[in-house]
Amino acid sequence: MPDQPKRRQRRADGELSRTRILDAATEIAAERGYEGTSIGAVSAKCGLPASSIYWHFKDKDDLIAAVIERSFGNWLTVWQLPDDVIARDRLMEVATGTAKAVLDSPDFLRLGLMLALERRPVEPKARAMFVQVRQRAFEALQTSIRDLGPALTEDQVSQLATYALAGADGLFIAKEIGGDTVDLVALFALHGQALYDTALRMIAENEQR
Repeated sequence: MPDQPKRRQRRADGELSRTRILDAATEIAAERGYEGTSIGAVSAKCGLPASSIYWHFKDKDDLIAAVIERSFGNWLTVWQLPDDVIARDRLMEVATGTAKAVLDSPDFLRLGLMLALERRPVEPKARAMFVQVRQRAFEALQTSIRDLGPALTEDQVSQLATYALAGADGLFIAKEIGGDTVDLVALFALHGQALYDTALRMIAENEQR
């Protein structure tokens, strides 16, 4: 079995190289955007030859898609809360947790929103990846909102989840523009409270019909 340690070492080396490439691509894309990111720039940043990058990723678009997917992975823990958290507390934890995730890993939204606002004849894989993982966030929000108010209709759940994501986008852009003058965690808490109050109003209106 002498080949097994070698295979494990090669696998470990491959994962390390992939991480170095993604770290470099993340940094460059955050500074220069999608168009300003190139395989050559990533190669120079991470110190690995372009051939190593192409071994892991088909092209630049594939690489940026992986950057977005990895960044979103940091968000998944936001919705993994204990089942015994009451509905309002769950929603508020999601709100503040999302704000902290944005601060810790802003690349998902920064790159994704830039790509989402562009219109190209051929949709980049990176844009499709952003849309895909954003849908997963939308579905997680729908689950939280259903837990919050079982009396809400599915249309109302969808409307509230759309509003929640749209508000998150706006707060992120405000932070990008305002920098340290914007307290993102406090604003997301306010956004969560507004979402909660709106859901209660909808429930009350449903009960009066």
